Amino acid sequence: MTLQQISFAFDEVPVTKIPEPKTAMPEKPLPEKISLKGDNKKLTRGRVSLKEKESGVDLIEVPEDNVLFEKKYYAIGIVANMFKVNQSLIRFWENEFDILKPRKNGKGDRLFRPEDIKNLKLIYHLLRERKYTMEGAKDFLKQNKRADEKFALIESLKKLKGFLHELEADL
Repeated sequence: MTLQQISFAFDEVPVTKIPEPKTAMPEKPLPEKISLKGDNKKLTRGRVSLKEKESGVDLIEVPEDNVLFEKKYYAIGIVANMFKVNQSLIRFWENEFDILKPRKNGKGDRLFRPEDIKNLKLIYHLLRERKYTMEGAKDFLKQNKRADEKFALIESLKKLKGFLHELEADL
């Protein structure tokens, strides 16, 4: 067996041009200077303004009592979709407020009764619509034992107001 010596020439490295990646959208030129003072648009960094939050309050989709009480239990995902919030927020409210006591199955999944959903609706009303702080909402619930009755009255008045607005629009 004969051995051969192999040599490499490191001085002459071939230069290959890397092709530009093809983009689906044409690139827009970047503005030369970004002015924050002159623009009407504010950078929010993902935060939601109070007006947008207030407009989202009307979008919760909690069914009427007769539909709500058809089922005994609701999973936390369904409840979170009703209120348009994350599941973690509902778990947080469960830890903070004593009136929320969902049952847990063997796996530890939270199962909310219709009464729990009504309590969540009251908590949502205090925190998101009336802008109470957590401590303020807790104090309100402790001091007002009949807060749920007052909330039910407020909800019925809101329905009546909506009905009257519809009548006015039809005239």
